[in-house]
Amino acid sequence: MAESNPWTTRSNREVYANPWITVKENEVLNPSGNPGIYGVVHFVHQAVGVVPLAADGTTWLVGQYRYTTNAYSWEIPEGGARPGEASLVCAKRELREETGLTAETWTPIFSNLQTSNCVCDEVGHLFLAQGLTLGDAEPEETEELRLMRLPLSEAIAMALRGEIQDALSLIALFQMRCLGHG
Repeated sequence: MAESNPWTTRSNREVYANPWITVKENEVLNPSGNPGIYGVVHFVHQAVGVVPLAADGTTWLVGQYRYTTNAYSWEIPEGGARPGEASLVCAKRELREETGLTAETWTPIFSNLQTSNCVCDEVGHLFLAQGLTLGDAEPEETEELRLMRLPLSEAIAMALRGEIQDALSLIALFQMRCLGHG
């Protein structure tokens, strides 16, 4: 059941833009009717993540240094779907670029997840990739990646221990556990 919007937007203006995000500042009336501002970050790309699952029950994590958090991060292979690009097309590209893997079978495991809906409109899509073939990775120039192949159950255990903190990765790994994998 859809609820009505208790917010009133009086005006909005773009205060920043680059190829990946725009930031808008909105003058609003909040649900109590009082004036205020609300900043909204719009993501140009949609977030896409992949859990590659080999026949032996192993998966791959991608390690990289994340500039925004100033920390090293282990994650599932992931990236951003360009405007107008289907999330599955992006998932296939990102898996190949980051790991060198291609897959015969693709299964959506979570769609339209909201990564931080209090400040941004980013939407994410997660896939399970199976029937894997290993090739050469082709990372982007902004990516200095390490790969780790491990049992899916160990990747889930890493998430449970707090060793994986990326939201897409956590949701994907916990969803895999709920689906009876790992």
